[in-house]
Amino acid sequence: MTEYELPGPPPIAVSVKRSARAKRYGLRISRLDGRVTLTVPRGGTERGALSFLRAQEDWLRAQLATQLPAERVGIGTRLPLEGRLARVVETEARRGGLAGDFIEVPVRAASPGAYVAGLLKAQAQARLSEASAHYADLVGRAFSGISLRDTRSRWGSCSSAGRLMYSWRLIMAPPEVLDYVAAHEVAHLVEMNHSAAYWRVVARICPDYAVHRDWLRQEGAGLHRYRFKD
Repeated sequence: MTEYELPGPPPIAVSVKRSARAKRYGLRISRLDGRVTLTVPRGGTERGALSFLRAQEDWLRAQLATQLPAERVGIGTRLPLEGRLARVVETEARRGGLAGDFIEVPVRAASPGAYVAGLLKAQAQARLSEASAHYADLVGRAFSGISLRDTRSRWGSCSSAGRLMYSWRLIMAPPEVLDYVAAHEVAHLVEMNHSAAYWRVVARICPDYAVHRDWLRQEGAGLHRYRFKD
């Protein structure tokens, strides 16, 4: 059994996945699209999985009720930009841009959503490069490069070769949150782990990191609700 539909108003589609490493049954709801996955541990049975699912039904429906609906970005959309709401508007100019509380898109743009994504990525590249260089100076280490992706499971990473990767959607978060993620990843240039020594590095270069980490935990999923492709 790889798929199951939990009956009810409305029915809920559930993907069933077996895991040799799982020690117990578990449920996960994707913050991106609300997809529900039921993990079955080694030795688990179909009967046990369905029993667990039914026992968790009230909790599952309550969680799904809080999911924010996806929003396709187009002319008129209001979306967060560096922690404030900005409106997507058309411009007769040949090139658009970020102008205060407006995101300007040329009337000739084939896809307003894709155009907005391009503007946000360029701004994210500039801001994250600046923040990474700042924190790298503070720890006295150098990184080998920066890349941007639209990652679902993490906001950033640092490879053993010193290459930093970030989600470009961080440009939608408050500036202090973007700075925290840069500090978090740059600290891995000193400690490639999450040990107590690592967190001391983070605390030294970003003393109020816990506040910004909590913001991401509570609000970060909302940044993924915006769809930029037609």
